[in-house]
This record gives sequence, structure tokens and C-alpha cells, in this order.
Amino acid sequence: MPHARNRNPSPIPEVTWDTGLKEMNETWKGAIACLGVAIFFVMTIGIIYWQVVDQPNKNWILKGSFSGLIWERRTQTLVFQTLTEDKTFAEIDVGNVGNPDGEVPFVRNLCWLNKTEFCYTWDSVAEVRISLETEEASETECYSVTWSPIHCHVDLKDCFSMVNVSWYGGAGVNTPSWPINDANISMQPFTVSDLRDNPSGFGSVLERYFLGSSGVSVLVAPNIPLHVGMESRQQFCLQTLPSMERMPMQYTVCVGHNIKAVHQESMQQLSTATRELPNMDVLRLPFWKLSANVDSRAKLERELRTFSNRLKRHHLGEGVISLDEHSTALLSNMDHSYLNSKRRTSKRHTRDIPFVKLLNISITLSPYLSIDSQQFQTSMQEGIEDYWLSLPLGPQGRPVPLLTQWKGKYSVKLNITNPEATNWFLDKVDILRSHLGMEYVILEGGEGNPFEEQSLHPPLALVGDEYIGLLADLAERIEDNAIVTSGTRSSHKPLFIRMSGVESNWSYSGLKGIIPSLLHHSLLGYNFFIPDAVGGSLSIEPVTDEELFVRWLGIAAFLPVISFQTPPWVFEKEWVSATRTSFVLNITRFYIAKHHDFVVPLILKYTEEWQKNGTPIYRPLWWLSPDNPITFTIDDEFLIGDEVLVAPVTEKGALQRDIYLPESDFQWQDTNNAQVFDGGTFLESYPVGLGDVPVFIRWRS
Repeated sequence: MPHARNRNPSPIPEVTWDTGLKEMNETWKGAIACLGVAIFFVMTIGIIYWQVVDQPNKNWILKGSFSGLIWERRTQTLVFQTLTEDKTFAEIDVGNVGNPDGEVPFVRNLCWLNKTEFCYTWDSVAEVRISLETEEASETECYSVTWSPIHCHVDLKDCFSMVNVSWYGGAGVNTPSWPINDANISMQPFTVSDLRDNPSGFGSVLERYFLGSSGVSVLVAPNIPLHVGMESRQQFCLQTLPSMERMPMQYTVCVGHNIKAVHQESMQQLSTATRELPNMDVLRLPFWKLSANVDSRAKLERELRTFSNRLKRHHLGEGVISLDEHSTALLSNMDHSYLNSKRRTSKRHTRDIPFVKLLNISITLSPYLSIDSQQFQTSMQEGIEDYWLSLPLGPQGRPVPLLTQWKGKYSVKLNITNPEATNWFLDKVDILRSHLGMEYVILEGGEGNPFEEQSLHPPLALVGDEYIGLLADLAERIEDNAIVTSGTRSSHKPLFIRMSGVESNWSYSGLKGIIPSLLHHSLLGYNFFIPDAVGGSLSIEPVTDEELFVRWLGIAAFLPVISFQTPPWVFEKEWVSATRTSFVLNITRFYIAKHHDFVVPLILKYTEEWQKNGTPIYRPLWWLSPDNPITFTIDDEFLIGDEVLVAPVTEKGALQRDIYLPESDFQWQDTNNAQVFDGGTFLESYPVGLGDVPVFIRWRS
């Protein structure tokens, strides 16, 4: 049988090669794995180094001709700067778009094909779109910013730094300051409120406009629910709350070479309507508020006769005697049964009062009506409850009037969106005019939103401050003799606005707050206003501090209208000396004449400039020195036009004060003593007597 062939005749022992190869593969695999780990480690370190060290902290996201917008990654801020980076206009803390614990992104422009637009989306939070808007003839560049929430739980909040920037504008407050950097206000709806009921709220004049001393302005879109808060000397914040509607936050930031230039450009955007002058006769006579605590028409008539005779006896000239709402109701003596359409034009329910027709009087009306009044009961009986703001909750969907409070009484408020209701209100004014012959009608009570105050959803036409705008429209229909007590987006209308009442003291809630309020009103376009009464009106008692009264009068004399609540003859009781007794009366006569002969012509002179381009009639000192930081915080001097500087005393007991005269290319002459001083200098401890007000006229050397 054949043998099997020996397959390995070699003397070398047989070796299994597969085992060795496996051992070699395991070794290389370990080495490769180690190398992979090392590479991954190096890459991780590189990425971390790039993100933390090598990645720039800031990057330009938009550039204009002289300005640009920077994203600062570590501080989570948008920074508006000059392209040379030598000036910062504004810094906006976006708070990582409501997610402070999230990773700070290195933003990339998703709209990179468009060099004038920047887009970015924070995952599951919000998306932002910023557009650069420039015009060849303009000295400013504007950036339109829109934040849009991704879902309904997003809280959008942007905060503008107050560090190294003085800010102005926004809304009046109970304790006004100029600039607004010292204000400390909790986050709340940015709507006008009655400061008597809500002293921590926003006051009677409000615009969604803020102006910074660095040459920057912020204009917030009018059609979005907005909350605003201020942290003293730190920042002010804009906020839109989470909502099912996912409301965006929209505002425009404009930058310019200085504060004056950017304000002049911004005013064209803030008020695009034609500016109309109100009845300028309001300027010519002082207003005397009659404080008559009486309960009948006969007693009120006696008070009117006595007050009128005293004005004549003390040679205080003509004036407008101003009646509050209670006195107006007594004098009109309406039983309001003319409410239905058949009786609405009847005039037999108001007695003619010939004596009253001989006086210059102003009456006060409001859109509120007490539910205890016969007029309200009649409206309910006659089925015209839709004359009042209502909720459709009654039987068959009939409206149920919305209860609110007005001057301590449960009341309803006129449904100003109902044409029949507004026509009825105007008929009421016509009847009063026919029988009382009043000069002016003061419409108060536009502030506040009864729906939102009770956490109810208002009709779309009455969201936020819309009622104030509609009341201003109604006031326009009362010919040219209406005065309102609040304003927003209505500075172009031919209306005077009455300032809020203030305290009778020397603080910023009293005397010291007059000039900041004056500058605030004028900056926002409300140049035609009636200031609070000399000495303050929040106290029902007459002012007894003679020095306070005289210093207050010295400021009021240079405002559009002089208003009194405390008559000057009350100081006769405080003095025995006949000479001293006449001091307050004499100084009152002097300043009433000064206002008529000197101030009124000045105001009339600058109305044309205001109508043309919105330039304020009353101006802060930085108007003449917009690049001088000294002028940014001066809150106790003001300009009338470019030619008159007024520097009254606001400190109790002071007979001297420091005065800054702006603009180094001009000189200033004191109208009291004819002394001439160079502009751009301080006058230290300048003497000012009790009855004096330093007034300087600018003239070219």
C-alpha cells in the first residue's frame, strides 16, 4: 500500500503562523488605539483652546459708514460703536435671550449674503433679525432690531447700560430726574397711570423713545405690549412677556455724531404727522384754580363772585378761573335725563347763569360716571349700557358695564369706541358751553386701563394706552379750547396738556422736579403744557412757605402758562408789616406781567421751528453744547429757544447759586444787571435775591 507523503521534510519544527499574526495584529491595534485617543485628546484641547482662547471675544456683525454693531460673546451684549472703536454709543445686554444658563454662542450671520442684515437663531429660544438702515442725506445710522420667540414660553428682555451714558425720555415719574439714570422702577407695563393712585408707575406723558448722551436713540414699536423697568445708574430694560401670540420685541437704535443730531433725526420718526398749534390764547392769562369745598350751586356762585372780586381788588388782572369736576357738576346742575336721543339736544335742564358768563372759566370733565348717579340708572333703563366700557356677559350677550373706581367712587367709563357715546359726550359739552360760556374744557381721566387693571383682555381697540389717543381725538373735536391731562403719540395734536400735580416741598417730588418735568415734556414734543399750580397742588391746604411760593413763581413765570391754587393774598395773614405784606402780591404782579410781555412772545417765536422739524421750544443746555459732558446732568437750568437761559434757585434758603453758561463761541448778558460773561464757563456763587431769577440773553461777541 502506498505511504503517505511527508508534508514537512524540513528539519525546522512546524510553526503555527496564524497565532503569530494574531499577536502582531493585537499589538498594532493597541498602538493605533492609543494614537487615536491621543489625536482625539489633542483635537479636544484644540477645540477648547479655539473656543476659549483663540476664538475672538467679539466680532463685527454689521458695519455702516461710520458705525457698526459688535457681538461680545462673554458678556452677551450687543455693542454699537464707531468703526474706529473709539466711541461706544450703547451696550445692550440680551441676557442670552432668556436662557442665562445656556452656552454662549459664537454667532454666525445666517443672512451673510446681505451685507446690511444680520440673522441668527438661538435653538429653541428666539431668532433675531437686525437691519442696517442708512440714508445718504442723513447724519445718523439706524439699526432695526426684531426678536421673535420660537415658542410661547420665551421671555424677551433687552437691557441698555446706563454706565457712562446719560439717558432721557420714556415717561414721566412721581419723582422726576434729568437725566433718568437715577430712576429706580420695577418692571411693569409701559402705560400711563394716574400717579395719585399709582405713585410708582409712569406719569402723564409717555413715549416709547429714549435718548442717550453718547448720540444714540431707541424707538420701540408702538403695537407690541411692552414692559419697562429701571435700575438706578445701572440699566433700563425693555421686556415682552411670554404669550400664546408669541409677540416679538421690535425697536430701532439710531446713532449719530452727537445727542442733538440724533434727536433731531429721531423726532421725524417719532412723530410723522403734521404738527398743529393749539389755541395760543391759553398762554396769555394765568389759571386760578378755585378750591371751593361746597355742596351746592348757590354756594359755589358766591365763592366765584368773591374770588373774582379779590382778583380785581389786588390788581392781578384778568385770569382763567379753573373749576374742578365737582364744581363743574354743581354749576351745570344737569339731571342728565337728556341721555336718550330724543332729549339729547334739549337745553332746558341747565339754567343760564349770566354772572358766570362774565368770567373767564375753565371746567373739568372726565369720561367717568358714578354708578349712583341718575344718569347711569337712566342709561341702564333705556338699554344703552354700551355707552360704557362693558363685558358681553349679560343675558342674550347684552353688555355688562365694567366697574372701576374714580376719585373714591365706583364708576363706569365712557366707551370711547362707540360713536353714539362720543356724540352724546360732545352734546354735553355744547350745552355747557351755551349756558356757562366757559373758555376751556379740561378732559381728565384718560389714564389707566380698567380691563388690564382687572386682568381682563380688552378689545383690540383699547389695548394699552389706546384710550388716551382716542380721548385726544375726542378733545380735538371740542373746537380749540380743550386741555387734556395725559398724552402718548399725540404731541402733534393741537392740544394743551396739564402736568400732573406735585408735592408742596423743595424735593424732586416738588419744586426741584419742575425743570426735569419741563425738559421731559418738551423733549418728547409736548411743548404746550400747563404746569402744576405755584407751590404744588397735591395738598388741599394753601401753601404757607412764602419762600417756596416765591421761588416756585420765579420758575412758573417762564413756562407756557402760570397756574395758581394758593392765591398770593393768603400771605397777608402771615405778616404785620404793611410793606412786607405786599411783597408776595407785588412779586406776583411783576411775574404775571413778565410772562405776558417777555415769555409769551418768545414761545410764539419758536413755534414755527417746532412745527417744521419738531425742535423743542424749551431746551436742555446740551442743545447748545452737545459734546460737552458737563451739560448732560444740569437739571436746574433751561433754555427758551437758543437765546435765553433761565437759572432759578431751587434750594431752600439759598441767596446764591452756581450757573453754567454753555457754548464757548458766544457771550451771555444778565438781563437783571447787564453784566456780560463768556460762554462755556461757570459762575460760582452767583448772587440771587429772593424775588430774582437769573435770566441771560445770548449775544455774539
